[in-house]
Amino acid sequence: MTILDELAASARRRVEEAKKIVPPDMIKARALSLPKGDFEFEKALKGGDISFICECKKASPSKGIIAEDFPYLQIAKDYEKAGAACISVLTEPTRFLGSNDYLREIAENVLIPCIRKDFTVDEYMIYEAKILGAEAVLLICAILSEQQISDYIAVCDSLGISALVEAHDENEIAVAVRAGARIIGINNRNLKDFSVDTGNSRRMINLIPDGTLFVSESGVKNAEDIRLLREAGADAVLIGEALMRSPDKSAKLAELRGGGIFNVKVKMCGLRRSIDIEYANKLLPDYIGYVFAPKSKRYVSPEQAAELTANLDKRIVPVGVFVDEPIDNVIRLVKSGTIKIAQLHGNENEGYIAQLHRDNITVIKAFIIKGAEDAEQAEKSPADHILLDSGMGSGKPFDYALLKNMKRPYFLAGGLDRESASDAVEILHPYALDVSSGIETDGFKDFGKMKEFMDSIY
Repeated sequence: MTILDELAASARRRVEEAKKIVPPDMIKARALSLPKGDFEFEKALKGGDISFICECKKASPSKGIIAEDFPYLQIAKDYEKAGAACISVLTEPTRFLGSNDYLREIAENVLIPCIRKDFTVDEYMIYEAKILGAEAVLLICAILSEQQISDYIAVCDSLGISALVEAHDENEIAVAVRAGARIIGINNRNLKDFSVDTGNSRRMINLIPDGTLFVSESGVKNAEDIRLLREAGADAVLIGEALMRSPDKSAKLAELRGGGIFNVKVKMCGLRRSIDIEYANKLLPDYIGYVFAPKSKRYVSPEQAAELTANLDKRIVPVGVFVDEPIDNVIRLVKSGTIKIAQLHGNENEGYIAQLHRDNITVIKAFIIKGAEDAEQAEKSPADHILLDSGMGSGKPFDYALLKNMKRPYFLAGGLDRESASDAVEILHPYALDVSSGIETDGFKDFGKMKEFMDSIY
């Protein structure tokens, strides 16, 4: 019996035990009662450059314990901050030491999609994945029939989640295609003997039909591997051990991207009209911002923001921009669904941020960068993300040399427009660009400038 056979058999035993506790009809009903997903996983892999699926994995059959200390939630948050497109969470408990609880907690605490990485052998596991918060599941051709794969994709479609169909050779790719896979992963690791051949993906990429997303899995260790896969046309890579063994995961991701644009995100700030939301829905920036600072010319009331969010594409994350706002007002806006992230531009201290964190609110803290000490202070912030600016709404850039030692991912603001955006990305490789006045004409958002800005970096 191969390791793959052993893992599949173990999964079948787990499913049978789970069915004794929660019968199949009940687990299906629970999953279908949840809001249908919008296939966020596959959407996240359609960025301008190769996307990174970063894995939370404590152990593996081939390497044993990879991470003795396994702060899985912090690892996932680090991946998100560093610009991962998606997170892969191992739930297989026997050889990978995974857990359903890892997936549930991670999915509840990050904004990017998660895939349940397990040995799916029964549709029961797909319904479980939906309930746990996954936006995708793994289907392995080597342990499933073509009919099973087709049926399981249909189950995923009914739930609005995605299926990453994994193949190892030409025959399995053909099976995946016939079964209707929209995402095909080529595993560079042979799951029968766990040997690795990183050229496996590049040799078979031409077998993937146009319009089907292609993911290279396992064995990717350095920037040269990424370069070769990028040139071959891979849409994404799934990386586990190389990241898990790195003490500085942000730095490792920066190394892997090799200086290219790494899924740089865009936040368009200061939206205040319904037409602004229509513009954003056409262009799909990653974030939009509402300014709740009363002294700003871009101020919107909570009521106005709620109406705007009601018409905002669900793929776009609404952010609230505050200056020394009473914390209860911030919490109320998040809990109402008007915004998902709080961006702080005032004198909010670490206690303020800690209180927001106790309510599971993601925080961006803005810092005005006038000298090296400002950059150092920003890097130490307990906020989930930091934003570096020359001054709120100034529309002026600062000396990028001040960021030469910055290791933490950041939102970059100040003086950005279609001309400066691509240069900023090439020089600094920020996590995200935050633009406002650079996409306006006479103080109002201009669709042409917004589109030009997006085009300049993708």
